Amino acid sequence: MAHVTLRQLQVFEQVAEALSFARVAERLHLTPSAVSFQIRQIEEQTGLALFERIGRKVALTEAGTVLLQYARPALQSTRDLDDAMQALKGGEVGRVRLGLVSTAKYIVPHMIARFRREKPGVTVFLREGNRSFMKALLAAGDVDLAVTGQPAEDADVNAERFAPHPSVIIARPGHPLSGGPVIAPERIVEEWFILREQGSGTRGLSDRFFADCGAKPRVAMETSSNEMIKQAVMAGMGLALLSQHTIRLERSLGLLDVLPVAGFPVMRSWFVVKRRTSPLLPGQASLRKFLVEHGQSIITELEEMPRSG
Repeated sequence: MAHVTLRQLQVFEQVAEALSFARVAERLHLTPSAVSFQIRQIEEQTGLALFERIGRKVALTEAGTVLLQYARPALQSTRDLDDAMQALKGGEVGRVRLGLVSTAKYIVPHMIARFRREKPGVTVFLREGNRSFMKALLAAGDVDLAVTGQPAEDADVNAERFAPHPSVIIARPGHPLSGGPVIAPERIVEEWFILREQGSGTRGLSDRFFADCGAKPRVAMETSSNEMIKQAVMAGMGLALLSQHTIRLERSLGLLDVLPVAGFPVMRSWFVVKRRTSPLLPGQASLRKFLVEHGQSIITELEEMPRSG
């Protein structure tokens, strides 16, 4: 492996991800034979086959899988080095790997759009998942920053609060409990509910709500998709507890109602989180600073946009 070049590893990584020599050749403006040559050079160095053909498909061998595990962090380090050198030239350029819990996708793209008007040289790469997935990405160093709820106490991270995060109980328009007086939580838990999956922050909030009421939820459906939950509620399948940020469009169109439940909205907070031991490059630090300083005002602007009707 001593004579394997950075270029060869870059080509290998692309082929390992695309599983297509022709597609990578087109992407890199090379011939397929040139791509194959780069891979053969590594195979000759290692004495192991990295890919195998299964019918008309290309797959990684065990050796290829191991090499990819080591090549990815090495290549990411070279990209980070390039970013750092560019930043030292005085320009706020670079890349940010940003993780988002699923609910944050309704607000964070607006923040990124505003940020990139100020820092067009910074490219943002997004990863989406639930709270447990974000914790794993941060621990593995697979994201530089994450927008999430309150991190677990045992997480080795620095977290800065930047905005309130209200959650509400929603129903289809015309539901018997819509538009009436304030509803006791003990009455609400008698209804059927559509729940988020275990491991999500929204599910954790739902579980605490039912536990505080001394009740077990009547579960009509469980899903990892906020969009699926909203469609199920609109179809009359039941109620749901969701972030208020996720239903802005549907409320504006009169497709969902927020029920007047006592104790709601439940107010949590949004945090921007980084690994405690990982220094941020200038572009990454700029985005973190922007979210902390401007995130709340951008959310407020979104919430104050006029509704139809």
